[in-house]
Amino acid sequence: MLILTRDSALGMLNSVTIAPITSTIRSIPTEVVLTEADGLPSTCAASFDNLQTVPKSHIGDRIARLTARKMKEAAAAVSFALGFDGD
Repeated sequence: MLILTRDSALGMLNSVTIAPITSTIRSIPTEVVLTEADGLPSTCAASFDNLQTVPKSHIGDRIARLTARKMKEAAAAVSFALGFDGD
């Protein structure tokens, strides 16, 4: 799972917002492909059509931190998924 909650809020919250990560890649505007270069064990996609809020207790150890470029892609995918794509 890709944690979307901002770092500065993590210590104050019991739950976090996440985008699930799946091995199914659909090449759609609401997903971001992640690869070994991003620190993931294999190529996968974060799905922003399925945002969830989960208890922090369901979060394991961090395995990667996305680059600023990938975070911009994630922001664009969230905006598109929520209908804030400029239309």
